[in-house]
Amino acid sequence: MRKFLLDTTVLSRLCYPFREENRDLIRWFDAFSRDDDLLFLPEIVDYETRRGLLHIALRSGQSTTRSLRHLDELGQVMTYVPLTTSAMRRSAHLWAEARIIGFPTGPSIDADTILAAQALEISGAVVTDNLRHLGRFVPSYRWQDIPL
Repeated sequence: MRKFLLDTTVLSRLCYPFREENRDLIRWFDAFSRDDDLLFLPEIVDYETRRGLLHIALRSGQSTTRSLRHLDELGQVMTYVPLTTSAMRRSAHLWAEARIIGFPTGPSIDADTILAAQALEISGAVVTDNLRHLGRFVPSYRWQDIPL
C-alpha cells in the first residue's frame, strides 16, 4: 500500500472546501481519506500552509479562522509526519546534491527538500502540483493521476 504525503499547494486548496474550483479535489480527498494510513500530513507542509493563512489574515485584516479550522480538522484525519533530525539531515544532503548539479536552491527548494526527506523517511510519495521540483527527489504525483 502506497503512502501519500500532501504538498502545500494541495493542502492549501483543501483548506478552502467551499470554493467551487476545489470540489473535485475535495471529493478525491474524501474518498481517499477513508483508508487509514494512506494520506499523510508532513509537518513542513502544515507549517507552510498555516503561515500562509496567517499572513493573509494579518495583511488583509480578514479572518482565516474557517480555513485554519479546516487545516486543523485535516490534521485529525491524516497521519501527521513530524520533523525529525534524520529527515532534516537527509534534507540537507538533498539540498547540497541539488546545488552541486545546478538546481536553483532558493527558499522554496528548502521546503521541497524537507518534504522530500520526510517522504523518503516513510517510503512515501508526494501528492503535488509541482512535479518538476519534487519529482527530482522523490516519487511525485498529481492528485488527479492517483486512482481511488
